[in-house]
Amino acid sequence: MPTPNHPIDISVPLIPGMPTWPGDGVVRAAPLQRIADGAHSNVTSLEHTSHTGTHLDAPWHFIDDAPHLESIAIERLIGPCYVADLTSLEDHVTDADLAAADIPPDTTRLLLKTHNSASWVNPVHEFNKEFLAVAPSGARWLVEHGIDLIGVDYLSVEAFDGDGETHRILLGAGLVIIEGLDLREVEAGAHNIICLPMRLGDIDGAPCRVVLDA
Repeated sequence: MPTPNHPIDISVPLIPGMPTWPGDGVVRAAPLQRIADGAHSNVTSLEHTSHTGTHLDAPWHFIDDAPHLESIAIERLIGPCYVADLTSLEDHVTDADLAAADIPPDTTRLLLKTHNSASWVNPVHEFNKEFLAVAPSGARWLVEHGIDLIGVDYLSVEAFDGDGETHRILLGAGLVIIEGLDLREVEAGAHNIICLPMRLGDIDGAPCRVVLDA
């Protein structure tokens, strides 16, 4: 367990073999040039989508006339946050679950720690379609209670068989969504978050490096 005030990296490694959303293709890291082959330097070609591993969703991801990635101000991604322990849940997070989670009323950045995080013990596990997500009622609770940033510990805030409602509720209200966090080593309670997405321009999302300062 990290010591107090020691930064905790809650990103997952972006590596070949890691789980990706079905249909998004796999992560590829191919040698472009190698010193061992006579080149002056080692260079690797990377291939993955904008929603691979730990990543941020821009509103345009699910709403076609909504803002793109560049619209998200960096100050929204840095500052106090609260980690709620929902590891006892066996089904998707509802409004009742959030109401019972003792989330401080002034919370604006919220991370949900569930049993999903245990999946990241093996960073190259097979994609789990049964991951725990946020139900539409939970999404509405987040909007109604002033949450500006929501983070979850698997590759989507929405259930695998969802129809996009959870995403549209959250993104339509302007919330920032961070998906694919590893919260195994994080205790519930107050933390400070730094989330730095790759600056990829006006697209639908980007991989992130995310750390907590306990």
